[in-house]
Amino acid sequence: MIPNPLHPALVHFPIVLALLLPLVMAAAFVAVKRGVSPQAAWVAPIALAFLLLASTWFAVEAGEREEDVVEDVVAHETLEDHEEAGKRFLVLSLVSVLVIAGGAAPKRTGQIGRGAGAVMSLVLVVAVFGVGRSGGELVYTHGAAQAYASAPITEGLRDVEDPDHDDEADERH
Repeated sequence: MIPNPLHPALVHFPIVLALLLPLVMAAAFVAVKRGVSPQAAWVAPIALAFLLLASTWFAVEAGEREEDVVEDVVAHETLEDHEEAGKRFLVLSLVSVLVIAGGAAPKRTGQIGRGAGAVMSLVLVVAVFGVGRSGGELVYTHGAAQAYASAPITEGLRDVEDPDHDDEADERH
């Protein structure tokens, strides 16, 4: 039971992982401060960064596969802006894996890697909000979901009673 479209189902993984990464890194810093070896403490941030990279890659790939369908509903330029933001986030995710992995190195190199990794994790948080914002605009402002609807969104909605609406005026017309 693979969802169709797949892209909206996958995009939540990179969002959650990007938001968790700074917290996991903070826990790793605390562990190092309490005497755990940097190599052992940094396993979780490295693993999470790798999962972030993998989930981002899957989300970008799914988005590219579904682009043609959504292009029938959303302007190409608007869709392209979101696609570019996703690809930038993918590159940032790759760089973060490399930088965060440097935090497991011994001595000064590891210290630099851990500090740079912490900064990268915050950069990723900012970047993921940008990608999510543009994706949300595609759906909620530009109607991208309409590309997958079997009927116009307004069809099939039941009337909701409006307390300010004058039903008698409708009947007179």
